[in-house]
Amino acid sequence: MASIQKSFQQIAALEELTHKHTPLHRMNAAVKLMITFIYIIIVVSFRPMELDGLLFFACFPVFLMIIGEIPLKPLMLRCMIALPFALFAGISNLFLDRTVYTLVEGVPITGGMVTFSSLLLKTVLTVMAVLLYMATTKMNDMIYALHSIHVPSLIMIQMMMTYRYIGVLMDEAMRMHHAYLLRAPKEKGIKLKDMGTFLGQLILRSIDRAERIYHAMQCRGFEGRIHYSAKKPIGAGGWLVIFMIGFLMIMVRVLLPGEMIGRIFIR
Repeated sequence: MASIQKSFQQIAALEELTHKHTPLHRMNAAVKLMITFIYIIIVVSFRPMELDGLLFFACFPVFLMIIGEIPLKPLMLRCMIALPFALFAGISNLFLDRTVYTLVEGVPITGGMVTFSSLLLKTVLTVMAVLLYMATTKMNDMIYALHSIHVPSLIMIQMMMTYRYIGVLMDEAMRMHHAYLLRAPKEKGIKLKDMGTFLGQLILRSIDRAERIYHAMQCRGFEGRIHYSAKKPIGAGGWLVIFMIGFLMIMVRVLLPGEMIGRIFIR
């Protein structure tokens, strides 16, 4: 049960970070969404061998963490979930491309090592950008930001319900796990032979509770549409911020100051 509670606390920890009152938190959610999107596109646009340019763009998440007062540990814990996928996708490069790319203090650096590191760094930077957006933006503001860029309403409702339903699912799992331990006090966890029954009951109980929640929403006037009490359009100032930051990122991408940094360490 402790592990389930810990998982639930980790999920809720990211949402708790959204209640701070820093300049980054107060920024319009749609503006942050557009800037995050531009940043991800630019990071992905780097070729596999352009590792030095990526290193310069690593400053962007660090700057946002300082401005938004976001701790590194909770972000890295969630970022580690995506790293195994990138690890298995790029580990073959270490063996397939053994061409010496450069020398660092006399140590040969192969092309496979550069492309593998580039893939891992791209994964970390893009995931960190999304996590920082989620850590500084409340769910309602996030949904309205998607609405402002004309994302279909059905997709937004599915996202909001899925996000909110995680807590309901975790609550049902904790209740069932507690009941299981009361019936088997000597067990430290759920036996493998009981896992199928446990998961089946969890699904049935979750569906039943979801139906009750949906009927309660209908009683309060829910008709399949999201109503916004306080609309915050991007405005001229927001578009100016998007243009300035986007232009700065594009200029950095074109000029590649990371190459200057790379020449200092790589000879």
